[in-house]
Amino acid sequence: QVQLVESGGGLVQAGGSLRLSCAASGTFASINGMGWYRQAPGKQRELVARITSGGSTDYADSVKGRFTISRDNAKNTVYLQMNSLKAEDTAVYYCNTAARLVAAKVFYEYWGQGTQVTVSS
Repeated sequence: QVQLVESGGGLVQAGGSLRLSCAASGTFASINGMGWYRQAPGKQRELVARITSGGSTDYADSVKGRFTISRDNAKNTVYLQMNSLKAEDTAVYYCNTAARLVAAKVFYEYWGQGTQVTVSS
C-alpha cells in the first residue's frame, strides 16, 4: 500500500506564505501524477494543483499566480508553495497521488490525512 504524509500547514496572516510537503512511502512500484486538493467547511473538496511525472502542471483559477506545485521524483515528494495567501485559502489541504503497487497492473489513487491551513485576515 501507499502512505501519504502531509506537513507544513499552520496559521499565517493574509499575504503570507506557506510551503506544504507530501511524502509518499510504501510498497509501490511507481507513482504517476500527484496533486493537492483542499476542502473548506461547508464546501466540496476541490483541486488546487496537480503535477504529472513529467512536470506538467495544472492549477485552479483561484490560485494561479500565487501557488506553485513541484515534485521531487527521487524523494517521491510533492510540494505546494503558497504565496500571497488569502482568507479564502483557509481549508484542509490533502495530498493525492496515483500509484501502482508491486505486482499490480493498474494505478490506484491514495489520499493523505490532510493538513490544516488557516489564513487570518
